[in-house]
Amino acid sequence: QVTLVESGGGLVQPGGSLRLSCAGSGFTPDFHNIGWFRQAPGKQREGISCTSVRDNSTWYADSVKGRFSISREYAKNTVDLQMNRVKSEDTGVYYCAVDRESTSRCGPEVDAYDWWGQGTQVTVSS
Repeated sequence: QVTLVESGGGLVQPGGSLRLSCAGSGFTPDFHNIGWFRQAPGKQREGISCTSVRDNSTWYADSVKGRFSISREYAKNTVDLQMNRVKSEDTGVYYCAVDRESTSRCGPEVDAYDWWGQGTQVTVSS
């Protein structure tokens, strides 16, 4: 049984930092792309970053490029998202997800991911 558990969310002031972690089990990490997504209130879920297993490449949405950084530890089956210089528009529920097929480089398409965590709330406010 595949499980993904996100942690590290909370309240942070604008300009501050937060580190999210996604711990996976029930699958072999070497074969799967993993992505981070977020869903703001009243908005659709959007992809913000991902890491590809085929070449260890990474992708970032323009809205977070230069501020967020994704990292992966295969031995621990974890994927972290370091969030720096956060803004109020970064508020939302953050999810990690796994692409079961992973036949190409990762991307932001929600439908490409099969297994999802329960999410962790991030609130950016002063």
